[in-house]
Amino acid sequence: MAVSSTPTRSDNPPAARAPRRPRGEGQWALGHREPLNANERIKKDDDPLNVRARIENIYAHRGFASIDPQDLRGRFRWWGLYTQRKAGIDGGRTAVLEPHELEDEFFMLRVRVDGGQLSLAQLRVIADISREFARDTADITDRQNIQFHWIRVEDMPEIWRRLEEVGLQTTEACGDCPRIVLGSPVAGVARDELLDPTPAIDEIVRRYVGDKRFSNLPRKFKTSISWLVDTPYEANDIAFLGVEHPEHGPGFDLWVGGGLSTNPMLAKRLGAWVPLAEVPDVWAGVVGIFRDYGYRRLRNRARLKFLVADWGVEKFREVLEKEYLGRTLLDGPAPELPAKPVDHIGVYAQRDGRNYVGAAPVVGRVSGPQLARLADVVEAHGSGRVRLTPYQKLLVLDVAPERTDSLVAELRRIGLEARPSAWRRGTMACTGIEFCKLAIVETKARGEELVARLEERLRDFDADISIHLNGCPNACARTQVADIGLKGQLVVGPDGRQVEGFQVHLGGGLGMAQGQTAGFGRKLRGLKTTAEALPEYVERLARRYLAGRTEGETFANWVIRVDEEELR
Repeated sequence: MAVSSTPTRSDNPPAARAPRRPRGEGQWALGHREPLNANERIKKDDDPLNVRARIENIYAHRGFASIDPQDLRGRFRWWGLYTQRKAGIDGGRTAVLEPHELEDEFFMLRVRVDGGQLSLAQLRVIADISREFARDTADITDRQNIQFHWIRVEDMPEIWRRLEEVGLQTTEACGDCPRIVLGSPVAGVARDELLDPTPAIDEIVRRYVGDKRFSNLPRKFKTSISWLVDTPYEANDIAFLGVEHPEHGPGFDLWVGGGLSTNPMLAKRLGAWVPLAEVPDVWAGVVGIFRDYGYRRLRNRARLKFLVADWGVEKFREVLEKEYLGRTLLDGPAPELPAKPVDHIGVYAQRDGRNYVGAAPVVGRVSGPQLARLADVVEAHGSGRVRLTPYQKLLVLDVAPERTDSLVAELRRIGLEARPSAWRRGTMACTGIEFCKLAIVETKARGEELVARLEERLRDFDADISIHLNGCPNACARTQVADIGLKGQLVVGPDGRQVEGFQVHLGGGLGMAQGQTAGFGRKLRGLKTTAEALPEYVERLARRYLAGRTEGETFANWVIRVDEEELR
């Protein structure tokens, strides 16, 4: 009998497939503890905080070539150390070369200045380290850090000794851990401050920085604690902002889930009022949620903002209260915003009758010799305290009124301007291609050039416009929340070749004053400029704004209102 090759239908239906189990996101609290990427494996193999002993006992003696690659490109960050970019490598090769091809045998080193508070002794030590070990570099970052370059691993034991002798540290200045705590540069002296949060900042640093319970987070964790609305609170993983409860008095409003980079999100209010004494515990609870529930499978989804976006504020608050605090937080009112944004640049009265003076370097770039002269000037005018701001500026506290004009004049002589142009006051820049391995374009020198050009051509400009230059898409300079945000990239120049340039974001901002709506800059299709043409573009845009604005209209509101052609 011939056998038919025609398939026949079975009377038995195919077995039903079991439903596919959702893929885990690497959340420890849900049982997904296996390392899911190279970064997680490095942290599991050895707590990154342990690397300091190897630096001091091995690498500082045997030199750069002796450093284990997992320490070099991973664990070193927990002590504020990144390898810096090798000179001469253009931006077009940033994403092409391997890390060992990009990196030099020198380090960038971040020093934590939590709350931005520096004593005169600390300032002098920073100046000395800059001059002796960092080729005079010492940038003020927009996280209130001091950032050195050209650091050798051989010098780290001595650098740590000097810093820690005056109460400074580099512990967890980088890495997947709690970074520096931002604070108001006028905490404790501001006339409008009802509650000084410095004790809470100090307690968080004392209890938790360097604590191995929090040394392995999914990614970085950024904090802001301030009574005044003078830090970029909406761009942080957690923020405590001053508010007065109608029944319980001064305390702090709790925000979570902010962060910029390539997928920007603004922090969200939990609607909870937190008294000063409870701030460290609530902070630890939020960090605990991030550690246990944060996404670890994919690095690009490992920030707290993604968890908050998926959960929503109601679930986040419920988990915080039930699983981490064991109590219900009090509901509280939203904070009141000031009439206009506060940056503290200029001369202002303190609550004790003395003055503080805020001064601007250009795009945060200072040097060891300059900081040494600053220390001398500060001491000669009877002050012992300097503060750094989250906008790459600095303040001198406790100045007698009769000595204020003299201080302003002396600051100007050393390149720090207390009565700056709108352009110097409003321009920030990240590290850029000079030192950063991720950067595509130069930023610091471009920023200095831009400020100089605009001061020359538009010296009497009477409006505040913030300009933030970033060397890559990662938004370290907060490009999306600037009036003019400039994201570095390669663009086509007039001759058809690729050159350094910027994608332009317009009209972004945070909720820093009454009437301001927080949001990200308008990104017009094809709106780019070469780095060479940047000063001309910004000048043209500023002149159009001056000519076309209505009474009291801000730049951000003007950008929303006008036709696209006005912005090109």
